[in-house]
Amino acid sequence: MANQLDFYFDFRSPYSYLAFTQLGSLPVRANLLPISVLDVMKIVGNTPTTVTCGVKGRYAKRDLQRWARHYDVPIAPRSDIAKIDGKMLLRAVLASESVGVLQSTVETLFFAFWRDAADLSVEGCRKLLRNAGLPADAILALVDDQSTVDALKHSDQRAADRGVFGAPTFFVGEDMYFGNDRLDFVRSRLAAEL
Repeated sequence: MANQLDFYFDFRSPYSYLAFTQLGSLPVRANLLPISVLDVMKIVGNTPTTVTCGVKGRYAKRDLQRWARHYDVPIAPRSDIAKIDGKMLLRAVLASESVGVLQSTVETLFFAFWRDAADLSVEGCRKLLRNAGLPADAILALVDDQSTVDALKHSDQRAADRGVFGAPTFFVGEDMYFGNDRLDFVRSRLAAEL
């Protein structure tokens, strides 16, 4: 179906957060597809240049602030990002799908990560999810289950097989768009199909 919208994201990607804040402005609901972007990059041979290139990293910090102002959304870059278990957060999303609260879980975790600079340890997530009215214990009980671990690996491989090399990445049908700055192209492509 051409007007199906797939959204590949990783919580560790601030541009994924920025793109997520704009999904409500699109004419269709996005399929939320978590990936471990660094693992996908390894599969396809990409390099996280904003991490490996100091000049680009400094530019990206300023660029994120520009985009946040453009979208009129808060962003609170984190100094503790290396200490956050990003894969655990992605597995929590996959676990939340099995209990029917994927959308709310993704929203809660994105805002906790990039808007609120909240505690994202397992116990911090338990509190965040509970406060959002979500079944925290049911979700977190599945986070380390082998089937959930395997589901994330499968999601990474499926993304790589589709040509994903970073996050955020959108697909409208089989047309791929990389980056939050491609949302206007996504919007136009969706409008042409409706």
